[in-house]
Amino acid sequence: MRTRLRSTLAVILAAVSLTATACGLQSGSSIPLTVHPGSITEQPDLKGAKITVGSKDFTEQVILGYILEFALSAAGADVRDLTNIFGSNSTRDAMLAGQVDVTYEYTGTGWINYLHHEHPIADPAQQFQAVAAEDLAKHKVVWVNPAPMDNTYALAINQANYNRLHLNTLSDYAAAVKRDPASVSACLETEFFSRQDGFPGMAAAYGFNPGAARTNILQTGTIYQATANGNCTVGEVFTTDGRIKALNLRVLVDDKQFFPHYNPAVTMRQKIAEKYPSIATVTKPISDALTSEVITELNAKVDVDGKEPADVARDWLISKGFVQK
Repeated sequence: MRTRLRSTLAVILAAVSLTATACGLQSGSSIPLTVHPGSITEQPDLKGAKITVGSKDFTEQVILGYILEFALSAAGADVRDLTNIFGSNSTRDAMLAGQVDVTYEYTGTGWINYLHHEHPIADPAQQFQAVAAEDLAKHKVVWVNPAPMDNTYALAINQANYNRLHLNTLSDYAAAVKRDPASVSACLETEFFSRQDGFPGMAAAYGFNPGAARTNILQTGTIYQATANGNCTVGEVFTTDGRIKALNLRVLVDDKQFFPHYNPAVTMRQKIAEKYPSIATVTKPISDALTSEVITELNAKVDVDGKEPADVARDWLISKGFVQK
């Protein structure tokens, strides 16, 4: 997914550290901006509690991480910042190892990537319930407060390539690959290229050989512009990314409904949930307010307008009255 946030070296060092020691992330830094209580008030169980918030390394996740940090800080916690961890698996490992206490995680990622199911559940509420029950039973990870926003995978095409090829659906793309693999190229990032809920699973669902497809592996942040420029016929995108609209890209319809729902929910180890029950209380109205339209706008403020994720997160919380400067 998307990132413009910290130096490549810092990301690589974090990833190497985690891999080398199995719990190699540092304890985190202080949150980048201060907040004061608004509708979120100080909670007795969180007063002075040392809570580390983590996130993955793309724009939306970093924004969600800062939203959690500022909310918990306003509730009285001593929050440590571990946003921008390299990749889903590293972030998950950091939580299981006790280095991250709280993070927003996506239901589709939990179901497919962490719990290793091959097929998503079509109903978002049932998907959340299934993930929450199984992850608690197997890994003692608690899921609460799913948001209505749904950031799923998609492929997109620019207007010129659409006019040339008339690809409206993923079935149209699959037919083009099967007819003439050289005629269409796909720009993908590494994680999507290898994940079962990504390109290999999509290829199986739509009946084409992923090995025969013409693919280019790019950094997430470059795929949108490469697709807009026509460097690839289609590009991997995320449906709540503000650059889709800004770059006038068309999203191909997932007509077989392969991709899971990716509703973010607050996740934490069971011990953390039991010790600090106010985390669930404080974050519920925040999750309820995070619609796809809201997060798309917040993402665009970073990826299109060039604002800092921490500023965007805090400004939104202030605009909703959750916190004050």
